[in-house]
Amino acid sequence: MNLHQFRFVQEAAKRDLNLTEAAKALHTSQPGVSKAIIELEDELGIEIFSRYGKRLKRVTEPGQQVLKSIDVIMREVGNLKRIGEHYSLGDSGTLSIATTHTQARYVLPEPVANLRQTYPKVNISLHQGSPDQVARMVLDEVAEIGIATESLASYDELVTLPCYEWHHVLVLPADHVLSQKDHLTLEDIAKEPLITYHPSYTGRTKIDQAFATRKLTPRIALEAIDSDVIKTYVRLGLGIGIAAEMSMRDIKDDGGKSGLIVRSVGQLFGVNVARVAFKRGAYLREFVYKFAELLSHRLDRHLVNRAMTGQINDYEL
Repeated sequence: MNLHQFRFVQEAAKRDLNLTEAAKALHTSQPGVSKAIIELEDELGIEIFSRYGKRLKRVTEPGQQVLKSIDVIMREVGNLKRIGEHYSLGDSGTLSIATTHTQARYVLPEPVANLRQTYPKVNISLHQGSPDQVARMVLDEVAEIGIATESLASYDELVTLPCYEWHHVLVLPADHVLSQKDHLTLEDIAKEPLITYHPSYTGRTKIDQAFATRKLTPRIALEAIDSDVIKTYVRLGLGIGIAAEMSMRDIKDDGGKSGLIVRSVGQLFGVNVARVAFKRGAYLREFVYKFAELLSHRLDRHLVNRAMTGQINDYEL
């Protein structure tokens, strides 16, 4: 048995047993993938996959155990590579970060810049996606660290730690009737056409939960994944926006030049917690620990190490 066979089996499982897609992902031929899997099955004396004709139908019970072992082996192969890079390259290499648009645009610039000052030979590779895509990129070792608000904590294969808290704000034209109201309520907001995030992004679940708790049905005029899009359409008069506070700092600081104002509504929608994620059992290089520390003073090396070795599951912000 060899690593090629392990990769082919692992990729076939990831691609919903579609050998054509697995072959594309691995830059090889479909017959080659099929042959390698059969050879591994013959060597082990079991069927990893049950078949219908030439097509894979499902993972067998012994196949599920084989896949678990292969995942451990491939994870440790990745760790060996990182250990080699750590000691051969020293303070150089590439840090791959998976995150959402909001984090990449409004939270990461300062930590990334500070990391580059500390490790000028380290290149940064940013991968943006939905929170679920962020989790998958860390699990697939496309990225070493993931940052998002939703989803990450629901993956058992990830070690996740809270990074920082944030709230939603209301963004609206300066002359809007709600801009003059001292105490905003969910009922006030629900009457207006709303521009906010897609359901899987940037704390949208908190927004939906708040309205549902009060048995209110908000009028969602537009959903977006980009906070700048929310600002643009508020400015065009399509509605009022609910957005992450860190994405609206420019409006707070512009002295009204944008024609928009920001109102705090954290008391209505609750606290959101951004989390960092690492693949369980992964070997972390020095500059990964440093980047975690730059994201939050709470994320020191000792804490991350304890989490990676299973000594803590979480901590209170």
